[in-house]
Amino acid sequence: MNNSIYLDIGNSNAKWKFKGKYFENPTNEFNLDKLPNSSTIWISNVSSFIIEEKSNISIVESQKKYKSLVNSYKEPKNLGSDRWLAMIASYELSLGEGFIVVDIGSAVTIDLVDNAGIHLGGIIFPGLLKIRNTFEYFPVKKETNEQDIAQSTMDAWSIGTLDLMINGINQKIYELKQKIPHAKVYITGGGFEDVNKFIDFSYVYHKNLVLDGLELFAHNVG
Repeated sequence: MNNSIYLDIGNSNAKWKFKGKYFENPTNEFNLDKLPNSSTIWISNVSSFIIEEKSNISIVESQKKYKSLVNSYKEPKNLGSDRWLAMIASYELSLGEGFIVVDIGSAVTIDLVDNAGIHLGGIIFPGLLKIRNTFEYFPVKKETNEQDIAQSTMDAWSIGTLDLMINGINQKIYELKQKIPHAKVYITGGGFEDVNKFIDFSYVYHKNLVLDGLELFAHNVG
C-alpha cells in the first residue's frame, strides 16, 4: 500500500490524499500535525502557508514537461503548481485529445492544451467570494438564482457578481472551443457548486483533480 501523502494547500482549503482517500481542512486551521505518519509528503502550496523543511517533505514546482505535456511558460516554475498538476491529471484522462481545465476556487483559472499536449496558455480571474468582497458593505444572498435584473440591492449584487463569474467562464470556454472544437473540459475546485447550474457547455467534474495530478507527478517525475 502506498504510504505517501499528497497535500494541496490552497488559499482557502488544504486538501490531502492518503491511501486512496481524500481529506480537507480550512487552510487557516491547518497544520502538518493533522496529517498521519508517512514516509513521504508531496506538497503543492500556492498559499502563504509556511512549510517547515523536513527530510520527508517534497515541495512540487511546475516543470517544463510531463511526458508529452509541455508547459508554455518561459519560466516553468512561475506557473502555479496547482494549475500544472490539474493539467497532468487531465492529460492522463484525455487520452491524447486536446483539453481545457477550469479550476474554480479563490481564483478561477482556465488553461488550454492542444492535441499534441502543448499548453497554449491560460487566464486567471477572481473567484466569487473575492469578487463579492470588493464591496464588503453590500449584502449577499446565500442562495442565488440567475435572472436578468433585481429589485433590491442584495439581489442586484448577488445576481450581478454571480453573472460576472458565470459569463466569464462560459465566454472563455466558447472562445477556446473555437481554437480546439473537440477539446474536453475538466472542471475542479471548491467553487464548482456555486456555478454548476449555470454552465452552458459539456464538461467532466473531478473534485480532486489537483491531488490526483500530484500523485501522478510523484510516481512519474518525483
